[in-house]
Amino acid sequence: MRHTSRLLVAGLSALALTACHKNTDADTSSAPKRTVFFDKSGMDTTVRPGNDFFTYANGTWVKNTKIPDDQTGWGSFNTLYDENLKKTKVILEKAAAADAKAGSVEQKVGDFYASGMDTARIESLGYEPLKPELAKIKALTDYKGVLNYLATSKSDPGGRLIGFYVGADDRQSSTNRINFVQAGLSLPEKEYYTKTDSATVAVRKAFVTYIAKLFTLTGIDPTSAKTKADGILAFETMLARSHKAPADLRDPVANYHKLAVADLMRQQPNLDWRTLLNTMGLSKIDSVLMGQPEYYLALNKSLPTASVDELKDYLTFTLIDGNAGLLSKPFREASFAFKGKTLNGQLKEPERWKRVADAVDGYLGDALGQLWVKQYFPPEAKERMLTLVDNLQKVYRERIDKLDWMAPETKKVALVKLDKFLKKIGYPDKWKEYTDVNVKRDDYFGNVQQARAHHVKEDFDKVNQPVDRADWMMTAPTVNAYANPSNNEVVFPAGILQFPFFDKDADDAINYGAIGMVIGHEMTHLFDDQGRQYDQNGNLRDWWTKQDGERFSTKTQAVVKQYDGYSILNNMHVNGRLTLGENLADLGGITLAYQAFKLTKEGQSNQKIDGFTPDQRFFLGFAQVWRIKVRDEAERVRITTDPHSPAKFRVNGPLANFEPFYKAFNVQPGDKLYKPEVDQAKVW
Repeated sequence: MRHTSRLLVAGLSALALTACHKNTDADTSSAPKRTVFFDKSGMDTTVRPGNDFFTYANGTWVKNTKIPDDQTGWGSFNTLYDENLKKTKVILEKAAAADAKAGSVEQKVGDFYASGMDTARIESLGYEPLKPELAKIKALTDYKGVLNYLATSKSDPGGRLIGFYVGADDRQSSTNRINFVQAGLSLPEKEYYTKTDSATVAVRKAFVTYIAKLFTLTGIDPTSAKTKADGILAFETMLARSHKAPADLRDPVANYHKLAVADLMRQQPNLDWRTLLNTMGLSKIDSVLMGQPEYYLALNKSLPTASVDELKDYLTFTLIDGNAGLLSKPFREASFAFKGKTLNGQLKEPERWKRVADAVDGYLGDALGQLWVKQYFPPEAKERMLTLVDNLQKVYRERIDKLDWMAPETKKVALVKLDKFLKKIGYPDKWKEYTDVNVKRDDYFGNVQQARAHHVKEDFDKVNQPVDRADWMMTAPTVNAYANPSNNEVVFPAGILQFPFFDKDADDAINYGAIGMVIGHEMTHLFDDQGRQYDQNGNLRDWWTKQDGERFSTKTQAVVKQYDGYSILNNMHVNGRLTLGENLADLGGITLAYQAFKLTKEGQSNQKIDGFTPDQRFFLGFAQVWRIKVRDEAERVRITTDPHSPAKFRVNGPLANFEPFYKAFNVQPGDKLYKPEVDQAKVW
């Protein structure tokens, strides 16, 4: 996922949320009709709404909910993910059992799934599938050979050492470029290599133990394995010093550098970029984008000084680590012990079928997506969503029109951008094909490598070519959403367009509080502190007047300050700079959704449902979508790496700035969420 994309949510499941599905082998029209859309039993009405609305709406649920052993957290996203994944299993098992035509969508996803479930064969192979690559690494004699080895890989060019993505050039959004970004690290971010608190030190110690374990599983004696592990930690620590912090990666101007290959050859001669690109199959390009040149300057300096044995150890470890989930049980268990238990607090590895189903979506997502949308995302669902998006777009136009802090010339471009944004609902108009992926029923490792190579080739074929604006960055069954300002688009995959986010039978208060907020959230991303720097065509340029830019920055600094004041886990503070874009999107999302809700019949009435007024029900529906409980270990990772604030503050934070919430629940001076209107953060 490129840096300029904005996700609705990140990292809430033991498995990636970008691989969530909603599938079933029964016609949804025969499913029981849902009649309850709001969980009153999950509330804690002993809490005053104006003190802590998240706990008022969700406190009893939080108290009584146990996070499943195989999860890092539990909540609305996770329950939907889990429900959908079970239905995915039915589709995959059906495809695996069918005598499908060779090369068909059914054959590819069915045999891919069957190969991953063939545990007897996988266990018998041990780490045999890696031995050809391990032999190549063993034969390397210098750092130039290391670079050549990385460049020749068809399934993983660059390995962990050279990071890149292919996407629209931020300053010329009609053309795709390859963008090289900082890489090389195995731990979540740079501070994991330098912080001296006990929790971080314990992670580094466990990391060394994990590396050593992988080496011993390939026959290295424990003493040598520990020495190799210490060397790898030292090497990655050196690379980490050149890294930008997560908050610093959010500045699109500071992370944009278009560089001629000839200049790179002079600046970073040891990396020999011309040869590297030629070997990767990119011989025709004469310039690249480089997000963080500091990393590659450090790499250029360090590669010749590192011993070749240290570099080979690093390549060996990253190869095994990156493929541990495809190997026999000892490798999988070692990987889970560190990444699952130590880093995220999971008590148990997810069931095998869940991990394989996740892989099918990750590698053959459009093939799987086709099987689903035929049956479970009818045209009327897409039309209903388009209507909701259009309604919020109209509201946003009205709000921009009435802004008292924006000059007419800036408003003019903002409105053109708003009118022009692309709406992607449910699934792509054209499915991607996998004709070059020859899926075999008895070769899980090989199937994954072929699929990886397919995706690499797909990306490389785009370099320096026109951007396909119809392209999607998520698969149709995904339980998530995103905005991409370089394409001026908002995207809502079919997977999220279901309860608790959306139900065609729910009243408007629930739908607008849930999916309406999601729509408004993604639309606001196009105008958050990053998105607002992109014009109506998706080009990164300063289209604001100087005064408007300054006024916007002043308003957003109030949001930074507000969230800097929130803390979890014994005073670990939210990073207001890192989370600014998501916090602005949450505030914009609830604002737009509420105003659109007030245009509906229910929004204009006073009729109570479940004992709550329409406005109260809107805010409660919003709060219950974000009821999420996360393990402490996972929360520690997220507070330093995730641009989303913890769930409690995604509810309380925006509402503290929202006068209609005050009126709905009689929030008064002295309540903890109360702020005088003059002090409330208001942007869009």
